[in-house]
Amino acid sequence: MNIQQLYEFCLSKKAVTEHFPFDEDTLVFKVGGKMFCLTSLKEWEKGTPALNLKGSPDKNEELRAEYSGIKPGFHMNKSHWNTVDFNSDVSDKMICELITESYDLVFKSLTKKIQNEILQNEN
Repeated sequence: MNIQQLYEFCLSKKAVTEHFPFDEDTLVFKVGGKMFCLTSLKEWEKGTPALNLKGSPDKNEELRAEYSGIKPGFHMNKSHWNTVDFNSDVSDKMICELITESYDLVFKSLTKKIQNEILQNEN
């Protein structure tokens, strides 16, 4: 997966927006104003890309035990966020599944009103 494929995959999800809230390097994808995926553009340029993705604490622990390319979230709440390295033992298919899980987890945390607005605007 390259940065363009990541970009297109994230933006293909309902109501996703892109932001640079911290600096000009950290690309953040949000749904309903909440982050679900972060990545460093400089790390992509250096050939060491990674993503920060939200997950459930129990599943995060399991993933970290199973994959060397999944670590506690860099600069994030370590129980709720993982850093997933590309070019590791984590396949692109698995990365896409983890992005979707992160998106779904954040979407479900939104108020019912915001969820309904997103669903209505996409139809």
